[in-house]
Amino acid sequence: MENSQKGFIPVMLTPFLSNGNIDYPALTQLTEIYLQAGASGLFANCLSSEMFELNEKERLEAIKHVVKTVDGAVPVVATGTFGGAISRQAEFVKKVNDAGVEAVIIITSLLAAENEADEVLDERVSDLLNQTGEIPLGFYECPVPYKRVLKPSQLAEYVASGRVIYHKDTCLDLDQIRQKLTLTKGHAFGLYDAYMGHAVQSLKAGASGLSCIQGNYFPELIVWLCDHYNGAELQHEVQVVQQFLIKNMEVMHEVYPLVSKYFLQKRGLNIGTFTRRNVGKLTPATIKNVDQLYADYAALRSDLNIEVFV
Repeated sequence: MENSQKGFIPVMLTPFLSNGNIDYPALTQLTEIYLQAGASGLFANCLSSEMFELNEKERLEAIKHVVKTVDGAVPVVATGTFGGAISRQAEFVKKVNDAGVEAVIIITSLLAAENEADEVLDERVSDLLNQTGEIPLGFYECPVPYKRVLKPSQLAEYVASGRVIYHKDTCLDLDQIRQKLTLTKGHAFGLYDAYMGHAVQSLKAGASGLSCIQGNYFPELIVWLCDHYNGAELQHEVQVVQQFLIKNMEVMHEVYPLVSKYFLQKRGLNIGTFTRRNVGKLTPATIKNVDQLYADYAALRSDLNIEVFV
């Protein structure tokens, strides 16, 4: 998923009905909003999707629904590893691939335990590669069940296989990102940074784009940042956007993803706030903060003349 133009890959939410079932009409609307905002791809079945709270059938059905809704407009990636024997993980990777995705994502922390050495992870990655034919793969340094960050040399070795085309980076370390980009240069591969604290610097260093939870509040703002991060005439505005994202990071992470569903409701999306993950409740204080975030965003959006569809 290498892009000559920087792109935004949303980490998709899963809308639920009040009874806990997946709300497919809302998932369709949400997918369309991402596309209308200018997303260059979609990451379905990720942590923001509450993937660990979905069963295997639901994961596949949701992925297929997104792929069908997108209808080839942009590539879709989706998680395909959920622990257990490598042979079992390989079988689900094949099922996800058959759903029509561009790449199947491997969760780094589900291939090796926290106390296991990098060599163990390398062996299991090699085993998974061998058991999944020519299926394009990607990596996600998911913070659950624990965050296992790939060393730049590890990522470079995996990418050199020719099978790894995508990486969602959560290391929060700009120097590491620069090393990863240097060591993977020249390959058909894209690194997408999840951390908005250094989003502009990461894009300038050569990241293919951004893949962050902030896109589940205002995807068009992240697209705007990807489009204008390096424009000399807009550097003041770019810094204003980055500071807005940094300033509001805490409120956007509190009781997430419940809080982002509430924000999308305020935008007019027909989405419930039901979540399967036990993240807490929307307190009056949190609601007040999110209402202020919405007002501040609306003002910023107006200043930047950003078009929105909902």
